[in-house]
Amino acid sequence: MTKKELFQDDVFLFNTGEAQRAYLMMGCHKVEETGEYRFCVWAPNAKGVSVVGEFNDWDPDKNPMEPHEGGLFVAYVKEAKHGDMYKYLIHGYDGQDYYKADPFAFYSELRPGTASRVYDLADYDWTDEKFLKKRARTNLQRRPVSIYEMHLGSWRQHEDGSFFTYRETADELVPYLKKMGFTHVEVMPLTEHPFDGSWGYQVTGYYSITSRYGTPEDFMYMVDKLHEAGIGVILDWVPAHFPRDAHGLRRFDGTALFEHENPMQGEMPQWGTMLFNYGRPEVQSFLVSSAMFFMDVYHIDGMRIDAVSSMLYLNFCKEDGQYVPNKYGGTENLEAIAFLKKLNSVLLTNYPGIMMIAEESSAYPLVTKPPYDGGLGFTFKWDMGFMNDSLKYMETDHLFRKYKHNNLTFSMQYAFSENYILPFSHDEVVHGKHSMVDKMFGDYWQKFASLRAFYGYIFAHPGKKHLFMGDEFAQFIEWNFAKELDWFLLDYDSHRTMQTYMKKLNAFYQKHRAFYDIEDSWEGFDWITVDDKDNSVIAFMRISTPWRGKVQKIVSVTNFTPVVHYDYKIAMPTTGVLREILNSDDPSFGGSGVKNLPEIEVTADPFHGREASASITLPPLATVYFMFDEDQTNRKQGD
Repeated sequence: MTKKELFQDDVFLFNTGEAQRAYLMMGCHKVEETGEYRFCVWAPNAKGVSVVGEFNDWDPDKNPMEPHEGGLFVAYVKEAKHGDMYKYLIHGYDGQDYYKADPFAFYSELRPGTASRVYDLADYDWTDEKFLKKRARTNLQRRPVSIYEMHLGSWRQHEDGSFFTYRETADELVPYLKKMGFTHVEVMPLTEHPFDGSWGYQVTGYYSITSRYGTPEDFMYMVDKLHEAGIGVILDWVPAHFPRDAHGLRRFDGTALFEHENPMQGEMPQWGTMLFNYGRPEVQSFLVSSAMFFMDVYHIDGMRIDAVSSMLYLNFCKEDGQYVPNKYGGTENLEAIAFLKKLNSVLLTNYPGIMMIAEESSAYPLVTKPPYDGGLGFTFKWDMGFMNDSLKYMETDHLFRKYKHNNLTFSMQYAFSENYILPFSHDEVVHGKHSMVDKMFGDYWQKFASLRAFYGYIFAHPGKKHLFMGDEFAQFIEWNFAKELDWFLLDYDSHRTMQTYMKKLNAFYQKHRAFYDIEDSWEGFDWITVDDKDNSVIAFMRISTPWRGKVQKIVSVTNFTPVVHYDYKIAMPTTGVLREILNSDDPSFGGSGVKNLPEIEVTADPFHGREASASITLPPLATVYFMFDEDQTNRKQGD
C-alpha cells in the first residue's frame, strides 16, 4: 500500500456506487514504504474529523484528518501500530461530537468495548486452491446441497461457559460435519455486533470478523480446514438494516449518511433499527465491497442475505401513512431491487460457483432468475411456504391430518418457479415455537418416529436441504444462544439413533442422483399418490437424467399416521420391481422394524389411471424409499 494509490479512480468509483473493493482504499492501511498507517473515512458533511486511539492517548488534537475530494477525510499516523484501538472523533454537521468506530475496520475490540483496531490482515498460507477451482466449475443446481446452520457461540462451549475459538470450533466441527455428511455449513452472522442477543443480525462492523471467537487469521484457519474436508462455508450477511448504537453507522457525520433522512424511509420501528439508503452510491459501494471482502479475504463460498423481503417492500411491517411510496406510487423499493441485482451480478461474476441465498418470504417473482431476464439474480431462495405448511401439518393430530392434506401437496404447485432451499432454521426453534422434535404430534416414540418420517419426506422433496444445529440429533428443548447444545442427549438411544438416521439420510441423498439431478421441472418428479388424505399417505417418484445409459428412479412413500398399512396399493407407470433401500422405521434408527420384502413385483394391474401397480407395506409414521427397476421391455430407447 502506498500513498499515491489512494485517490481519483478509487474515489470516483466509491462516489458513483461502482466500487467493488472499496476496503482497499477506505479504513486503516499500512503504507509499507513509510511505515505509517493511513486512515481514510467517508464523512462528507462533517465539520472536522480526528483519528484518536491508543497511539495518541485519544487526543483529538494530535491527528486531525485532512478533508479530501469525494467527502473523504485522510490522516497518516506514524505512531500507530498493529493491534492499537482507535475511533474517529467526528465534529458533526449538527454541531455534536461523535466517537465512531471505523465502518471499514478489519477487526474490533471485544464487546462491550466498541473501538476499532489497527489490523494488518496476515498473508495467510491457504491450502484450498483445489477446492476453489472445483467450486468455480460446479453447477450447484445439479448437485446435492445439505446445509448445517449453526450459531458459533452456542454449538460448543467450554465448561466455564466461555466460547470456543474459531480454531477450536474448526478442530471439532470439521470431523463432525464430515461424519454427518453435510455439504455446507451456514454460520449465523460473524460480522461485528455489540449485542449477543441479536445473534449477529444487528451489525456495526461490516468488514470486521467478530472478535468473540478469535482473530481474522483464526477464522481463515476455520474456513481453510472446512475446505480441506470438501465442505463449503456460507455466511449470513445483513444488508437490510443496522442498529442505532452510538458508535455505529447511524447519523455518522451528524447527518443521515447511510440511512435515509426521512424516518419513514430510514427506520424500521418494529425492529428498532435503521434502514440503508440503497439509492446513495456510496452506500452501494460500502455494501457490495463488504460482500466482496469476505469472498476475497476469507474465501467464503456463499452468502445468505437476511430479511430480503424487508428490502424489497417499502411498506414491510408498516401501515399506510408510515412509509413513502416509490415514484410510481407503488410499494416496491426500486433502489433496493437495483442494489440486489448489482450485488448478485458482481459477486457471481467474480466468483462463479458460490451461492447467493435469499431469505425472502413473499411471492416476489423471479428471485432466482438472472437480472438480464428481469430477476434479482440469487442462486437460491428459501422456500418459507414449504416450511410453514409442512410444520403446521406435522403439529396436527394424526386423526385430523386428512383435513390439512393440502399442506403437503401445495408446494408442488410452485416448486419449479424458483431454485429453492427447504429451510428449517434457527427461527423455527426459538420464541416458544418448540424444537423440531417437540413440534411433532404424539407421544415420545411418535415424536421421534414422526421427525424421522418428516426428514425422509424433506430429503426426497425437490429443493436443497437445510437444518439447524441440534436438529440432527433431536435437541429437545428450544435453542438458547447463551448455552451450548445438549450434547449429553447422545447418551440416550432415541437421540443417538436419530443422529445415525441423519447421517444415513445425508449419505443416501448424496449418493442417489434422482434426489438432486432435476430440481427445475416435472421431468424429475412424478406423483404416485397425491390424494390419499384419509390415510395421510404421500408417494412420489424422483427421476434423474440418463447416466451411463440408465435413468435412476426412486419412489418415496410416507405414512403420516401411526397405523401400519399392509398391502397398500400404489399406482406405477410401468411394470418392474421395487426394492426397499431406506426405511426410517428401521430398528437401527429407533423404529419398530416393519419392512418390505426384498423385491416387490410391479404388475400390469391398472390402478388410478396408470397401467401398473404394486402392493407395499407402510410402517407407522415412516418414510420408505424404493428403487424402481423397470422391465427392460418397458424402457424407452436411449434410457
